[in-house]
Amino acid sequence: MAPFDPNPQQLTPRQKAALFILSLDVQTAKLLMQQLSQEEVEALTVEITNLKGVSSTVADQVIEQFHEMIAAQEYVVQGGLDHAHRLLEGSLGMGRADEVLDKVRALTNVKGFGILKRADSQQLASFLQKEHPQTIALILSNLHPEQAARVLSEFPDELRNDVAYRTATIGKVSPALLTEVEEAVEDIARREITQSMSTPGGAKAVAALLNKSSNAVSRGMLDHIEQMDPTLSNEIKRLMFLFEDLVYVDDRGIQRILREVDKKELAMALKVVDDTLRDKIFKNMSERAQELLKEEIQYMGPVRLKEVEAAQARIVDIVKQLEESGEVMIAGRGGSEDIFV
Repeated sequence: MAPFDPNPQQLTPRQKAALFILSLDVQTAKLLMQQLSQEEVEALTVEITNLKGVSSTVADQVIEQFHEMIAAQEYVVQGGLDHAHRLLEGSLGMGRADEVLDKVRALTNVKGFGILKRADSQQLASFLQKEHPQTIALILSNLHPEQAARVLSEFPDELRNDVAYRTATIGKVSPALLTEVEEAVEDIARREITQSMSTPGGAKAVAALLNKSSNAVSRGMLDHIEQMDPTLSNEIKRLMFLFEDLVYVDDRGIQRILREVDKKELAMALKVVDDTLRDKIFKNMSERAQELLKEEIQYMGPVRLKEVEAAQARIVDIVKQLEESGEVMIAGRGGSEDIFV
């Protein structure tokens, strides 16, 4: 196969990044990839897979460009853009120096807020809501559009609209101000978000543990946690039973639950479930009730996923109340007391 020999200027930034990683030894490349987000790793993996038969000449030129960018960034840190321009002009010439510095400026506005880029949307939304809307707008404008959109969807309507308007009218921001905001925000985020991302355990881990325990054991542990922290206890209870787990409730239990659930809420909750769960619900309803519920789902139209999840959560709360009162039995727990004969 003939070598892939394009002009390096025709390569995309991702293709250049892929070529650079391919030039590294395995251990160094691994350490570098660990610093990237999951989305960045996936994108680079695709490019690495597609780059086959690249000539050594092209690879060397890409590596040289990388070294120029690193040198330029170091010069900027040492003495600012003017200092960097003077040094680069002496080694690269005026035109090439301008080109490299333009790329450095662009990267400066994109590479920042590394910790925030690695946080999930819920973590980031919770963190950012403590900031002024103008600061939020500045930060979101420097994140990937998909991540920024997910964060905005987590905000209350009033804040979302305010931030969207401020983002649209933000105008140009000096690199110095952007760096100042980044340093201040990332210092706080390093303590709050990183700790949240790396701390083992939590309510979800306890819920998974209790789901594998007998009713008596799990009830005893939950009672203890409730005495210490009622809010945490409620969070664990909700995580112990997902809406999809209704398939493990017997028919009599399903019928009891349906008597407590608002039918419009049920239609909303069933909007995105699989056929197995939907069929289980339908078979425990009268034909007339089935028809009405199917019509409600059909004519509901598009709804926000968070509204569906909220409806499911409210039904889960009802199920937990009925389980605690002994009116509903959820199969799948450990222990001999859950064996039916």
